[in-house]
Amino acid sequence: MSREYFHNLLRQHRCVWPAITLSLFLIIMGNPLDAEAGSRPLPELARHLTEIAEPAQPSAMVTIPAGPFLLGSKRVADDPLGNWAPFDDTELPQHRVWLDSYEMDRDEVSLGEYLAFLQQRKVHPSDELQKLIWHVITIHSITDKTLARWPALYVTWEEAKDLCVAKRTRLPTEAEWEKAARGSEGNLFPWGNTAPNPTLAMFGQYHVHEIPILTTVDSHEAGKSPYGLHHMAGNAAEWVDDWFGSDYYASMPERNPPGPTSGRYKSVRGGSWKSHQVMLRTATRGGASPDQRSATIGFRCARSLPTTTQ
Repeated sequence: MSREYFHNLLRQHRCVWPAITLSLFLIIMGNPLDAEAGSRPLPELARHLTEIAEPAQPSAMVTIPAGPFLLGSKRVADDPLGNWAPFDDTELPQHRVWLDSYEMDRDEVSLGEYLAFLQQRKVHPSDELQKLIWHVITIHSITDKTLARWPALYVTWEEAKDLCVAKRTRLPTEAEWEKAARGSEGNLFPWGNTAPNPTLAMFGQYHVHEIPILTTVDSHEAGKSPYGLHHMAGNAAEWVDDWFGSDYYASMPERNPPGPTSGRYKSVRGGSWKSHQVMLRTATRGGASPDQRSATIGFRCARSLPTTTQ
């Protein structure tokens, strides 16, 4: 499906654009899955799960300095379907927002770290994740060592939050995520304004059985954000802390916006391995039900730093 198809559909249904936009996003990101813990794995799979979790290490964290950054997008009259045009009105209006300094994971939380977290909680991985791991090991011969560095998938928002809290961090706010992805001057993509290609991001992949086509969380050096973060576009889309507010940008505070106080969906940013390039734009927004498990959604963690008077 092309970007022009999305925009034509949105134009035809302007009175319900927030619902249409979110529905399109959920189609792109995948269908909601059972959020309950999985069944006990068979012994051979259990051995692989232990091997994948064994070398798990948390990501190094990168400091994002205090200061303003350019958030959102502005309308583009002369190229309404170009990359600079907003995907939808949830990106409007564009304005400068101040964020205090914070730290953010350089890499997405890895599958190894996620499985180690579940083991510590004595919780079995979801059945969907177990099936995926067993499939890629037995059919695609992917090693435990490689899987340990894949991004975590099939993670609910609550699990993502709990893992971050367990290591004394938290999920980033949506504004923090966007600044870390695009820098202070509003890059179109994390690496700049060049259109995505396979050396910059893992995206636009297709598998007839919906098997994720991923790369390791510390790969694609050429696609790093201005602050040195990997895969802020593609590979796994990422949960953030905020509820998804379709008109929040129009009323958000200019300093350290915390996101809406309630909602139906949690915001998800960055696009995934299967996304069209429009979802990789640093300003493109979307959301998903917080209890959703998806083959396209992972996360990374953030941490506040002591503030200084400005």
